[in-house]
Amino acid sequence: MTTAIIGLGNIGSRAARNLVQGGERVALAARDQSGADSLAAELGPLATSASVADAVSAADAVLFAVWLDTGKELISQLSESLVGKVVIDPSNPIGPDGHGGYTNTLPADQSAASVLAALLPAGAHFVKAFGTLGAEALGSAANRPAGRAVLFYATDDDAAAETVERLISASGFDPVKAGGIAAAETVERLISASGFDPVKAGGIDAAGRLELMRGDLHQNGGLGGRLLNVDEARAAL
Repeated sequence: MTTAIIGLGNIGSRAARNLVQGGERVALAARDQSGADSLAAELGPLATSASVADAVSAADAVLFAVWLDTGKELISQLSESLVGKVVIDPSNPIGPDGHGGYTNTLPADQSAASVLAALLPAGAHFVKAFGTLGAEALGSAANRPAGRAVLFYATDDDAAAETVERLISASGFDPVKAGGIAAAETVERLISASGFDPVKAGGIDAAGRLELMRGDLHQNGGLGGRLLNVDEARAAL
C-alpha cells in the first residue's frame, strides 16, 4: 500500500515521517519539488517523490495536507484519478482575520469535509482525519511512552475507515471514529493519525466536530490543548 501526501508543510511533513517510521510507503509531492525530493531522500527507501499527478496515480490513499481552497482546486483537477482511492482530508476551514489571528471561513452549517466530499467523483472513499492535532503534537506525541494519544476520524465509508485506522495506528496513534462526515466539523476541532490512537468520531456528518475553531474534538478547539487516550476519547463522544 502507498499513501500519497500532497503538501509538505508542517502537517504533511510530520505525517510522512510518522508513516514511514511505522513502516508505510509514501509518495511525496509539493509545489516545491526540490523539497519533496529532499524529504524523500531523508526518509529512505519507503519514501519516493513525484509530481502531484504521478503521486496520486501510484497511490492507494491520498492525504491532501493543503489549505482548503487548494484542496478544492486539486480535487477538481484530479477527479478522474481519485476514483477508487481513499481520500484523506486534514484541513481546517480557517484563514487570517487581519489582526494576527484566524477566523472560520465557512458558514456555521458547513465543514471543510462536507465541501470537499461533495467535489469527489463516485467511487472515491472520503475520510476526515489527521487534522485534530497541532503540527507540533503530531510530531511529539506519536508513540508516546505513557500510552498512545488518540487521532479522531470521521467517515461514512467502511473502506476509508479500514484504511485510515491502519494509517493512524502506523503513525503512532490510536484511531477513534467520531461519526460520519457531518461529524467532520467535530474532527476539524480535535487533531492526530501520525503517532496517536485512532478513535472513530462518526461519519461525515460528525466531521465538523474535528475542525479547528468550532470543533469540540480538536486539540486546539474544544479540547483546550489536551491530548486524549482511547477511554477519554470515547467518553468525549
